[in-house]
Amino acid sequence: MLNNEILSWRAATRPRTGAAAIAVRSPVLLTSYPLLDTPHCKPSGRTSKLPMPSINNPHFVLRRLHSLLGVVPVGAFLAFHLWENSQSRFGAQHFNEAVVGALAGLNYLPFIEIGLIALPLLFHAVYGLVIIGGGRAEPLRYPYLRNRLYWLQRLSGIGLLVFILVHVGMTRIAGLMDPAIHADLFGHMRAALSNPWVLGFYLLGLWLAVLHFANGLATAAISWGLTTSAAAQRRFGRVCAGFGLLLGAIGTHGLAGYLIAPTGAGA
Repeated sequence: MLNNEILSWRAATRPRTGAAAIAVRSPVLLTSYPLLDTPHCKPSGRTSKLPMPSINNPHFVLRRLHSLLGVVPVGAFLAFHLWENSQSRFGAQHFNEAVVGALAGLNYLPFIEIGLIALPLLFHAVYGLVIIGGGRAEPLRYPYLRNRLYWLQRLSGIGLLVFILVHVGMTRIAGLMDPAIHADLFGHMRAALSNPWVLGFYLLGLWLAVLHFANGLATAAISWGLTTSAAAQRRFGRVCAGFGLLLGAIGTHGLAGYLIAPTGAGA
């Protein structure tokens, strides 16, 4: 199925008729429906009506929910998580007490972790795999930027699944099983990241997460009809790219903090 992510605005300059002409010129319609692979969308030389978005369409609703949860709360949590980990630069005592200790003391922490983070993330991941299974990017056949980003979004999502499972196992689950790890998470991360392979794995996972979130913000704006013109999509795409670079820099600084910050009373 050809979604808007795998179409280029360059195609809009080519002469089209009928439903194809309507589809190419309507970025809102492009976000949810197949264009050229269903009978009612094949160019026929006469004008025909495309199906309008409907909340009665389960796929339409699930795609919107998938998009929304990817921004809030999953994307918002990513930004917060990178910010809190950037405090590693203040040293072990500050991180273990002011970051880990403060979070552990939050009221209704299990509800927050499961209801606001784990379950939305699980739905986003599972339905993301459904989307991957039902689409095709064909980056060699359609060598356009939007198509390449579509392809990278899917690859980064698969890579992130692996990274998140490893990261949660190394930190949250390990801390539950061993109280010493929870008491000194800074030292645990410092020891792990001292291994170049683990550090490289974390850097890769960090930038995959940032790429996935930043590009997801840009496509979410298209899906929700917030950027309906090619110019608006380009402008907001640059904003999202800048935001992604900022998050990536904060996250990289946080990883470096585990290795270079003092292990004693802190800076």
